Amino acid sequence: MTTTAIETGTSELLCELKQRVATITLNRPEKRNSLSDTLTPALRATLLELDTRPDVGCVVITGAGTAFCAGGDVSGMAAGANSDAPPGPTATFDDKIRALQHKQATLTLRLHELSKPTIAALPGPAAGAGLSIALACDIRIAADRAFITTAFRNVGMSGDYGASWFLTRLVGSAIAKELFFTSRRVNAKECLQLGIVNQVVAFEELTATAFEMANEIANGPALAQRYMKENLNRAINHDLRTCLDLEADRLMRSTQSPDHAEAVSAFMEKRKPHFNRS
Repeated sequence: MTTTAIETGTSELLCELKQRVATITLNRPEKRNSLSDTLTPALRATLLELDTRPDVGCVVITGAGTAFCAGGDVSGMAAGANSDAPPGPTATFDDKIRALQHKQATLTLRLHELSKPTIAALPGPAAGAGLSIALACDIRIAADRAFITTAFRNVGMSGDYGASWFLTRLVGSAIAKELFFTSRRVNAKECLQLGIVNQVVAFEELTATAFEMANEIANGPALAQRYMKENLNRAINHDLRTCLDLEADRLMRSTQSPDHAEAVSAFMEKRKPHFNRS
């Protein structure tokens, strides 16, 4: 099983590819993997690259050490340097809004709409924008010692990177409001009960568990899974008729794929299908 390193341009973000699973590691453990003007642009660029690679079937995002991501670096906020390529000293207030809108669209929106299934593996806390990144993934697996917190209240901010949108859809409006207004810590067990995470495992088992699921997904029918994700994302915001129309279109397209032909042959031959052979 060959593991291939994918260059990200910085040691603050690591990426490797094994058996069609691309694992991205936020690598600032001394800062609880908080976002920076180096890490965040590299993450945006890496997601864009992985989205177009045919040898990638699933993407895992995790954090080095004992944290997933603490969100923005508060020490950087105090120094005015946590802006991820700031607009500049002459920027207007509207310029700053547009800049943040662009940053959000090229990170959590890109992650949500990525054509490949995504898994967030949380070894520890996910807070603020770090929580937004985890929520933007399709599936979340947490170590038993992990917790989440919206955290924005603690720094006098209202929230960004889609946390309010993602969290409301997972837990409902009332609980999402509670978690935003209080910024209380939600441990892994409660996250599972609320539906914020899909699985909770021992810390020592997190990497293997996430890879096992990612490997199963990555070696499934890539085109069909891309369409599944489109259908499921569309179901959040559109009426049934619109979703039925999209499902019909995507189903007919997937029946024209080599993966569909392989699945039918495997069924008739009573064997396991081998997808993505091309």
